[in-house]
Amino acid sequence: MKAIVLVGLGGGIGSIARYLIGDWLRYATAPDRFPVATFVVNIVGCLIAGMLAGMIARYDVLSPQVRLFLFTGLLGGFTTFSAFGLETTLLLRRGEIQTAATYAVASLVLGIAAVWIGYRIACLGAPSA
Repeated sequence: MKAIVLVGLGGGIGSIARYLIGDWLRYATAPDRFPVATFVVNIVGCLIAGMLAGMIARYDVLSPQVRLFLFTGLLGGFTTFSAFGLETTLLLRRGEIQTAATYAVASLVLGIAAVWIGYRIACLGAPSA
């Protein structure tokens, strides 16, 4: 039961953060073009995941309960790959194949790069892991 509460609390916080950031970015960018809000949230979420994973690897910090709260709850609620899939599909259905391909490839490549960078930042000065 404790795990469910931790995931639920983290997910709620992550979802609220995603909504607020996405709402702000939708007003700051052209909403009918490239889905900037989802893209930014996914990349930031990947960077945070990489940094946390790097800290865990380097310092063996964060209890299993805190990891559950942060990874499954908070980041699970914050990142938006389900929205990513839907938005990519909608772009394809509208015939915007180049935008959909750019969005999908950039999300994948930069997401993986952000995890790697976050991991490396967290492991600065540590022996290679």
